[in-house]
Amino acid sequence: MKIVESTNIKEKAYFEKLENGLNIIIIPKANTKKKYIMWGTNFGSIDNRFIMPQTNEEVFIPDGVAHFLEHKMFEQKNGRNSLDVLMALGLDANAYTTNDHTAYLFECSSDKFYEGLDELMDYVQNPYFTDENVEKEKGIIGQEIKMYDDDPGFQLYLNTMDCLYHKNAVKLDIAGTIESISEINPDVLYKCYNTFYHPSNMTMVVCGDFKPEDLLEEIKKRLIPKENQGEIKRIYEIEEDSINMSKKEVNMEVSTPIFMIGIKDKVPSSEEAVKRHIAIEIILNMLIGKSSDLYKDLYNSGDLLAEPDMDYEFTKQYAHVLIGGQSKNPELIYEKVKKEIENFKKDGLNEEDFNRLKRKIYGDYVVEYNNVSYIARMFLADNFKGINSFDYIEKFNNVTKEFAEQILNEVFKEDKMALSIVRPK
Repeated sequence: MKIVESTNIKEKAYFEKLENGLNIIIIPKANTKKKYIMWGTNFGSIDNRFIMPQTNEEVFIPDGVAHFLEHKMFEQKNGRNSLDVLMALGLDANAYTTNDHTAYLFECSSDKFYEGLDELMDYVQNPYFTDENVEKEKGIIGQEIKMYDDDPGFQLYLNTMDCLYHKNAVKLDIAGTIESISEINPDVLYKCYNTFYHPSNMTMVVCGDFKPEDLLEEIKKRLIPKENQGEIKRIYEIEEDSINMSKKEVNMEVSTPIFMIGIKDKVPSSEEAVKRHIAIEIILNMLIGKSSDLYKDLYNSGDLLAEPDMDYEFTKQYAHVLIGGQSKNPELIYEKVKKEIENFKKDGLNEEDFNRLKRKIYGDYVVEYNNVSYIARMFLADNFKGINSFDYIEKFNNVTKEFAEQILNEVFKEDKMALSIVRPK
């Protein structure tokens, strides 16, 4: 196994690529009681057009298939539900779908790990779809879609995506729509399963007190033999550099307006993504984080009710900065943020503040390595982006004030910014 070590935090990760293409990442954590495993496939909501490697057939699928497939994977031919089986073992099991991947997981602190591994690797490798169980699931997911249609925070996010993107599927609900899921049938699900759930498109991440070589052999024992398949050709809409619209607002059941500022970025390469991410995180904290002058002024004046949420989201298909919060006057917050960005560009970043927040963010990164679930989720998501998670630690000191100022000027542009608002009815 290939061993990658972070010398700064004294952690190791073991990487193995099997003959069938499956990537396995094991991060040993001695003296911890918890064990965490994730088995993910590089198949998310934006992957709705592709060419099947086995047949060269071009396939268009309805919106929401990746999420629908995640729901159906637990149902087995013998009538049992694998999620129930895992829970009965005392394991904390779950699954989720994002824009770019789907993951199945469980956490445990008992000696039942290998029993859980039996069940996890059984249901993920043995799908069972029928006309009857697919139709039944449409009603369940339809209720979930309606629930999120009434969720102000979720609609705020989707509207921000609609402002930033013209055609990119990130602007669509991961679960699809009532209309799109009505087109899903067993044939669609099997085509997607056979294409995207092949080991060569999957990664397994395990974190806990394991001997990596022993665990690897246990995983191999449970794998169904499959030949390596060719590359999946994914087809995406060509996205324009400009934003779709500068503002969008709706009225929903909220007591105080909520807002989200979005900034569209270019898709970073795997080589530059980590440094870019770190720099943007520092800039956001300097701009409107809890210790910033702007946040203190807005909070003391009552214009901002709490520290805003700040994030940089990116995959191989999109990238954007998000700032969200609560305010009686979202437009004022938006104008103040834009003004502060221009001040930063004109005056440069304050070196003392930059170094202080840089140390704080580094500390946050280090603390994540105390939690097996954080470690596993981080390594899985980063792996699908072509990133080694240790790079956030190892490359941290390469992010200088000068580099952050370069990113500030490159990313934080007014013509790439948009404002989404949800106001009270």
